[in-house]
Amino acid sequence: MPELPEVETTRRKIEPLLRGRVIQGVEHDAPHKYRDTHLAVGRRVQGLSRRGKYLMLQLAAADAADGEAHDLEFIVHLGMTGGFRLEPGQHTRVTLTLEPEGTGDGQTLFFNDPRRFGKMAVVRPGEYAGMPTLAAMGPEPLSDDFNEGDFVRLAREAGAVKPWLLSQKPVSGVGNIYADESLWQAKIHPAQTRLTESEGKSLYTAIRDVMENAVEAGGSSLGNGVGNYRQHDGVSGLFQHEHHVYGKGGQPCPRCGTDIAKIVLAQRGTHFCPKCQVLKERSGEGKRSNRQTV
Repeated sequence: MPELPEVETTRRKIEPLLRGRVIQGVEHDAPHKYRDTHLAVGRRVQGLSRRGKYLMLQLAAADAADGEAHDLEFIVHLGMTGGFRLEPGQHTRVTLTLEPEGTGDGQTLFFNDPRRFGKMAVVRPGEYAGMPTLAAMGPEPLSDDFNEGDFVRLAREAGAVKPWLLSQKPVSGVGNIYADESLWQAKIHPAQTRLTESEGKSLYTAIRDVMENAVEAGGSSLGNGVGNYRQHDGVSGLFQHEHHVYGKGGQPCPRCGTDIAKIVLAQRGTHFCPKCQVLKERSGEGKRSNRQTV
């Protein structure tokens, strides 16, 4: 699934194609998945931002002056396999047509989504009642809003740390890949609960480091399947070459040489080093073990 680095890379790549253009048409055959997209037709794209794993097009009237407040947002969630392309394909679900700018050519973007989990909606700014994850999302990990002290305080009361991160509430945009990588860097077991202050600080630093490096690398492209992440021009991300544990089950930990273990935690495949990331018993909890390897 595209996570923050992949979605941010997508935003950076397609924003120049969208900014300033008037949307001429939005074609699809699934109104329950792509809600109220007809409201975008005739609107100018003032900008393209990102919140966690969501893309957000700011829309205003076609004759709106530069800098005028937008009155609609076109929300896009890529799902597990969604992405924009310059050419239609077997799995094209949405066609977005933009009017020419000046004497130039128009632009058409095709939203391809083999597994059909992607979603879109046009809403008033901030009206996210139909998107509870977006409405309750935590701070951006690379922003000043992601405060170490606040994160450490929340982590002290957290349940199993990886599912907690995946909830998007303590910090936005962290999915399966980057949770595993951040926890490995911080030397914290994915099922660890109630992080100490030092563990919380280590994890905070690791999340920022991993996310920053992944964004710089253009995200992670895994395998060669039709649904794997690529950019609109077919370019792959490069951060998969820097993965230490994700997808490395049975391979040696690059830090200590112990075989990387894989468990299922909260129904998600989870990778960690049993030696570097020991599950610690906290006061008031029963004994647990690392015998969850599958």
